[in-house]
Amino acid sequence: MWVQIAIWVITTVIGMLLAPKPPKPASATPGNLDVPVAESGKPIPVLFGTRVIRQANVVWYGDVKTTEIRQSSGSGGKK
Repeated sequence: MWVQIAIWVITTVIGMLLAPKPPKPASATPGNLDVPVAESGKPIPVLFGTRVIRQANVVWYGDVKTTEIRQSSGSGGKK
């Protein structure tokens, strides 16, 4: 029984070490976000059933802007 557990642990570790690393995602900028847009003259899609609409046309969505996240090199959240 202990031999089987040891083999399982060893193969799991080897599998994790040999697994390919996922690529880093591209940084989000206001130009490549998939959010609803408000454009005059954009055609209105007619859908039947359940579908996902990419960049739907809306009247008002709000102020879309990005804010840089800065990590402080101070106490790291400790009190």
